Amino acid sequence: MEEIAKNITLYISHALEIISATIIAAALLKLVVNYFRSFIQTRNGLSAVDARVKFGSAVAVSLELLLGADVLATAVAPSWDDLGKLAAIAVLRTALNYFLERELKHSESPA
Repeated sequence: MEEIAKNITLYISHALEIISATIIAAALLKLVVNYFRSFIQTRNGLSAVDARVKFGSAVAVSLELLLGADVLATAVAPSWDDLGKLAAIAVLRTALNYFLERELKHSESPA
């Protein structure tokens, strides 16, 4: 039964990693398209700040998904080594997400 639970959580973890990579890839593609479109169209184009905010939001969502994937990957019978790695990853990703959200709020607020 433990093996089944471990396999299910690993599959879900891998699915979250794939979804996270897909979100970043789609946001990057949209950023590049809008960047080049801004050269062609001067009106109705996405400003650099808007593009940065949208891409940053996608990265923030991806960081949260990746943290969830890491938690799931170590959920079933983790070793102390696995827990230590998870703690380090959680701290780093949470700090990255905090500062990214702070930067996005600063970019969205009127100057």
